[in-house]
Amino acid sequence: MKTNLITLLLVSFVFFSTQAQNWKTYPYTPEGSLISFATDEGAHASEPTEWWYTNGELVGKTTGTTYTYLLIYFRSTYSYAGFDGFRIINIMDESTGMFYTDTKPVNYESISETELNIVANVFTGGQDQWATKRNSENQLIPFEYTISATSPYGALDIEYTSSKAPLILGDNGYLEQASENYTYYYSQTHNTVSGNISLNGITESVTGTSWVDRQYGDFNPYLGERYEWFSIQLSNGMDINAYHVFTEDYEIPDNLKYRVFSAYVDETTQYTTSDFKLERLSYHWTEDEEKCYANKWRLTSEQNQVDLIIATRHKNAEITVPIRFFEDATTITGTVNGKAVTGIGFAELIHSYDNPEITINEISNNLYTSETPISWNLENPDDARTTLYDVLYSTDGEVFNTLIANTSDMIYSGDVPNLTSGDSVWFKIIAHTADDVLQSETISGALIYTVLSVEDAYFNDMRLFPNPTKNQLYLNGVSKISGLQYQILDVSGRIVYQSNKILNSSNTIEINTQQLYSGLYFLKCQAAEAEKSFKFIKE
Repeated sequence: MKTNLITLLLVSFVFFSTQAQNWKTYPYTPEGSLISFATDEGAHASEPTEWWYTNGELVGKTTGTTYTYLLIYFRSTYSYAGFDGFRIINIMDESTGMFYTDTKPVNYESISETELNIVANVFTGGQDQWATKRNSENQLIPFEYTISATSPYGALDIEYTSSKAPLILGDNGYLEQASENYTYYYSQTHNTVSGNISLNGITESVTGTSWVDRQYGDFNPYLGERYEWFSIQLSNGMDINAYHVFTEDYEIPDNLKYRVFSAYVDETTQYTTSDFKLERLSYHWTEDEEKCYANKWRLTSEQNQVDLIIATRHKNAEITVPIRFFEDATTITGTVNGKAVTGIGFAELIHSYDNPEITINEISNNLYTSETPISWNLENPDDARTTLYDVLYSTDGEVFNTLIANTSDMIYSGDVPNLTSGDSVWFKIIAHTADDVLQSETISGALIYTVLSVEDAYFNDMRLFPNPTKNQLYLNGVSKISGLQYQILDVSGRIVYQSNKILNSSNTIEINTQQLYSGLYFLKCQAAEAEKSFKFIKE
């Protein structure tokens, strides 16, 4: 019996090991996928845009230095001054924080459409190659690659071996993106790395891990599309590809066109959903103060109870060509299904933030009472920028005291202390992010505080004469009231006359009553949110 049990366990182990590794073969098409390997690792001449992207983290065997790096080859049918595309290579020395970046146009000497084999001639010299490895019989070795890339400051000469099956985004590899674009998309979320890195004339052997991203379709971030994207490799073996895409109005609609969370859980489970939240916690400005990027996020998702804090490691990892964007390694902490995890990754930020801009809504006739709400509008909303507000007041226009801080409401209806009727009062609204990196302030014009009711404040100086009247009625004291309208009503409440809005600055208006029958009437005056009625008798 014991022998049979051992035999069963061995057979089960071999069976499940075989199942777990059945992706390490060419051709390989995941169930339900529109993407096939090795064919779709190659170029797609019929697609307007595509890129081959990789990032990674390496440790030098000699110095113990940690390096993070980024390498992108971009191909497009759009014109690049006669070039086929461009290449970006970044290397960050994590021990010193020194950032090295190089973007150059390239022409592809050869680019296979049946496998991954890119040979790129880099402008001003040098030839790069990223290719699938071959064995001694010249056969492709599935999911193993070599990369050779050079730049003025250093080079990568490394090999990849994928240790996990590809993550197929959208379940079948096809996603509609933003309002009118599409992309085919897969990630190779964990690859072991070995080889050499050269930096500033020093070469050493390195080992580490990497991430590969492949997209092809009609999207093009370099023509205006804005997004924030994250590669996430967690200590529990879960890997996540997550991103937000922005509309032209900086909105992030709640669907897969704009919100994608794609997870590799294990060798039998991966999924894509739009049901997640990404909260920006802090920001930083570039040195020239032209761009502001987020640098810390909270990522949460109900599925698998994901709750992660993601933070970039540096503030100098901005790329300026062909457009300005930020790309840096990240450090990750948090929980998945209630268990603590750590992780590493990268953030690619092709969305920058503006200071919030607000306008305070006007108060009619500049009269402020304890019942008057102070409200304002956010003129440049951004779904990814949580804006908070501080409300302050002043009685001299210079020294301001806080009434409320860090509210998300855009109206204040509370009391203002220490005001006496006739005082001038100013309101200041400070709009800001939680870390105060993004902020602006706006001050209202001077308002006159009154203890009268709103109606009395508007109409306190108004007089109606003569009363009773025969043919003419005069309303005095209206010069300070903007947008005054009035109605004449009979005793049954029927409107017998209604004026247009009075815009002139005359202090007295004349009302013709010749057409009225003798009797009791009401003159109903309206201005802003206040109204008052006067009785008069027509003889």
